[in-house]
Amino acid sequence: MTAEESASQPTTAPITAPGKHWYVLRVASNKEDRVRDSLERKVTIEGLEERVGRILVPTVKERRIKAGHMKVTERKLYPGYVFVEMATEDDGSVHEDVWFTIKESSGVGDFIASAGKPIRMPDHEVVMMLAACQKPEEEPGLSGMDLRKGNQVKITEGSFENFEGTVDSVDERRGMVTVVLEVFGRSTPVEIEYWMLEKQ
Repeated sequence: MTAEESASQPTTAPITAPGKHWYVLRVASNKEDRVRDSLERKVTIEGLEERVGRILVPTVKERRIKAGHMKVTERKLYPGYVFVEMATEDDGSVHEDVWFTIKESSGVGDFIASAGKPIRMPDHEVVMMLAACQKPEEEPGLSGMDLRKGNQVKITEGSFENFEGTVDSVDERRGMVTVVLEVFGRSTPVEIEYWMLEKQ
C-alpha cells in the first residue's frame, strides 16, 4: 500500500480518550438524561474537561403500533446507569473535584466500585456500549415484535379472542401478523395486530 493509499484509509476513533477510562455510574431510574445533561454542564462550568470526557446514555429507537397508530420512542438500553469517560488518580480513586461535582448532582448514586474505587469497564463492554450510541439512523425496530413464522400464538383481544393458531407471516412495517386459524373446520388466514397476540 502506498503512502497516499494509507493516508486515504479511514481511521478508527479510539474507544477511550488518552489517559481516561470508562466507568459506570448508578443513577435514579428515569433520570438518566437529566443526570447526563447536569454533569455535562457542571464539567464545563468547573473546567474539568481534562479529567472528564464523554458522558453517555445509550438508547435505541423503537416503533409501537396500537389500533393503527404508530409512535416512535427511545428506549434506554441500560436503565439506571450513565457511562462516564474520565481520568482517575494514580491509585484509581476519583479526583476530589470530579467526585464533588458528580455527587452534587441530583439523582446520582455511586460508581460501580470495588474497595471504594470505581471499576473501569472492560474494552469489549465499552465497544458494545459505544456501538449502541453510534448506530446510524435506521428504521426503528418494532417494540415487542418477537414473532416469527411457525410460532404458536393465542389471540387475546378482538373478534377472534381466545382462538389459537400459527403465525404465517409478519409485517413489521404495519405491525400486522397473519395467523392461520381453524375456523369451522377450515384453515383460515387472519390478519391480527401484533399486540393482540400472545406467544404460546
